[in-house]
Amino acid sequence: MDSVGVGLIGTGYMGKCHAIAYSAVATVFGLSTRPRLELLCDLGAEQAAAAAAAFGFARSTDDWHKLVSDPAVDVVSITTPNGLHPAMAIEAARNGKHVYCEKPLALTLEKAEAMAAAVREAGVKSLVGYNYTKNPAVSHAKRLVEQGAIGRLLHFRGCFDEDYLADPALPHSWRMQKEKAGAGALADMASHLIHMAQHLCGPIGAVMADLTTMHAERPINDGSHAATGRVENDDTVSALVRFRAGFSGSLDSSRIAWGRKSRFAWELHGSAGMIAFDQERMNELQLYQAKGPKAEQGFKTILSGPAHPPYGNFVPAPGHSLGYNDIKTVEVAHLMRGLAGEETLYPNFTDALDTERVMHAMLRSAKEGQWVSLD
Repeated sequence: MDSVGVGLIGTGYMGKCHAIAYSAVATVFGLSTRPRLELLCDLGAEQAAAAAAAFGFARSTDDWHKLVSDPAVDVVSITTPNGLHPAMAIEAARNGKHVYCEKPLALTLEKAEAMAAAVREAGVKSLVGYNYTKNPAVSHAKRLVEQGAIGRLLHFRGCFDEDYLADPALPHSWRMQKEKAGAGALADMASHLIHMAQHLCGPIGAVMADLTTMHAERPINDGSHAATGRVENDDTVSALVRFRAGFSGSLDSSRIAWGRKSRFAWELHGSAGMIAFDQERMNELQLYQAKGPKAEQGFKTILSGPAHPPYGNFVPAPGHSLGYNDIKTVEVAHLMRGLAGEETLYPNFTDALDTERVMHAMLRSAKEGQWVSLD
């Protein structure tokens, strides 16, 4: 296999991220297996054709059923609203296509499980877009934990805050509808936080969560100043968690946090130190080690560079920094190598069920007002 035919469904923010990564990945990584941009799908034939020309795809369609059955397409990228993921992924798998899907997998755990079953039964490969764990700084943090740099893990504290819906005058959209988005801040941002926590600390065994909707109505863009739509999902999430390894953690997320642009920040507390990270400074890792003279102990800033692979594939000099789309390119490189049989894809649909189960346990906990076990 020297090339992989790519079909992309959706051309919004994440669709463009996928297209950028597919276009850059061979240049950055010198892969033996390269993506071939075959077919793009979006609503409306004219819009799809314009996006295909802009993104570098050979052809376009406004019918996703045609894309997932097209003989030139080997892998389907799904970047649509969450509620559309299951039908597209399942049909793609049944047509023998590999599936690269954005998170979360589905609106319900049952549909997420059906997606995992479909790719397993079809014998195709899958990958879910939890790209933040592909950051070289995060990979180094995981290595530090595994090497015992901060001793035994004692606590995880994390938050993911943004202000993209902080203004109550911003209009209603699909992201506020349970039928299309499912949960709100929980699905959109806290899903990444849950995945990161489990990536670094192992499985979560129990949760206690609270979800709130602070802007219950939002204006509808129909030309009327009076029309509003009900916000059906959560603006904020707060949760206590217990890891199966025997320690606790806290997870918080808000989509209405003024001033926060992408504050995906977390701390790992250990018996001999601490590691801290903030996505708004995504090329820096903070390390505290409780050793040496007390007067000289303090946090050390580790700046990403070629010593933290695959940073060096992008730039040979430390301190020049990677960006969000670079991390997506790392993810697509992993996808290409996985499809070529050179790496095991992670997280695949089955792996991602671990995050989905925690999310739905949080929804149940918030509804029932009590701890929920994942055993």
